[in-house]
Parts: sequence; C-alpha cells; structure tokens
Amino acid sequence: MSSPGTPQFGVAEYKNPGTEACVGCNKPLSGGYYRVNGKLACDACVQQVKMRSPQDSHAAFVRAILFGIGGATLGLIIYSAFAILSGIMIGYVALAVGWLVATAMKKGSQGVGGRRYQIAAVALTYAAVSLSAIPIGISFYLKEKKPVAHATADANASSSTSSDAVDPSSSTRESDGSQQAIAKPAVGAIIASMLFAGLASPFLELQSGVSGILGLVILFVGIRIAWKITSAPPLEILGPFQANAPAAPPVPSGSSIHP
Repeated sequence: MSSPGTPQFGVAEYKNPGTEACVGCNKPLSGGYYRVNGKLACDACVQQVKMRSPQDSHAAFVRAILFGIGGATLGLIIYSAFAILSGIMIGYVALAVGWLVATAMKKGSQGVGGRRYQIAAVALTYAAVSLSAIPIGISFYLKEKKPVAHATADANASSSTSSDAVDPSSSTRESDGSQQAIAKPAVGAIIASMLFAGLASPFLELQSGVSGILGLVILFVGIRIAWKITSAPPLEILGPFQANAPAAPPVPSGSSIHP
C-alpha cells in the first residue's frame, strides 16, 4: 500500500465538468502543470514523483546482476532437482526460472529496470535453464551405468582370478599398461565441453521432435517473462503547460491561416 504522501497516477479521478485539479494532491491547477502518464499534475507533485522514482546507477546494476545470479543459481537447482527426483523432463519450470531471475534483479536494483537489465535477465534465465542439462545428464548417466558397472566388475573379478592362478604378475603388467595407454584429458577441456553442451542443449533437444520444440518454446516464454518484469517502469512526464491560458481566437468559417 502506498504512503498517503505519494502522488497516485494510476487511479482515475473524476472531477466536475470545467474544473482541472492535480491527480496527486487534488488541488486546483494554477500556473504551470504537467501530464504524468496522461494525468494532470502540479509542479510540486511532479517533483515528488521525480525524487521518489528509482534512479539507475552502476551500483544498482551491479546489485541487480548479483541478485540475478543468485536467482539463476536457485532456478538451476530447482529445475535440476525436479528432473532428477521425478525423472520427468518438463519445460514449464523454465517459466518459474524466468520469474525468479527477474524478480531477484528487481529486488537488487530496488525497482530500477531498463534495456541492460532486460538483456542480463534474458542471459541469466537462458543459462540457468540450459546448464541444468549438465547435472541432469550426469545423474541419468550414473543411474544407467550403475547396474552395468556391477555386472562388469563381477565378470572381471572371475576372469582375473583364473588368470592370476596361471600368472600372478600378468594382471599387474596389464593394469600398468592400460593406465599408460589412456591419456587423461585436461580438466579445463572437460569443463569447457560440458558448458558448451549445456548451453546448446535447448537446441540439441530439437532432435527429439515435438517435445524438443515445445521445450524451446516454453523456454522463450520464460525469457519473455524475465524481459517484461525487468523493463523500465512507465513514467512519461510532459510539460510544463500553462493553466487557464487564454484560448486562441476562433478562425472565421471559410478562411484559412497562412504562415
């Protein structure tokens, strides 16, 4: 609820015909006046609106980014946890992620919005949803690999027992040779490939047909939600105009005005 001293320009005020009053303080207009979002306002109320309106700054943008990263991280966790625990890949969670990121950014900027906030919200929303494919993929891979690993371990144990009975040192030599033959990839390359695969996952899912297309559409709707919430608050101030200004003399019928 707004404080009593804050001018309200979103509420319609109905006045008697022929009277003009400020929609903020309800005082009759005299001298200069303005139009704020299409409604009449006196100079004092307009100055209050300007002072109370959130001001954009570098600090506000940095706070919005930090809050947005926190919202994106929480959205990634929620999206991934839902898919891992339920085993269902449902794209509608992307709508909540877009709302969460944008709301966090608005909170961090204290209500400031604008084009750069919208671009950041779109990037964070896309990153949160797409990168969730990494923990989801790892979880599904481990679940599928676990029973296969048990069967392979049992088979290897039986074969190694029989071979060790013939030549106990053969298993040691083969193990050392296999470790030398397999080159360990760099950690940085693994992380980079995972990030690339995660960011490209919404488009890679198009290979699955209708479900991939639907997931991409839902993601774009979530991005649209983030874009809309982080837009700049509508505030159009026109003026000043002069109240009770003398009207222009009427133009005689059939005549024209030439410069």
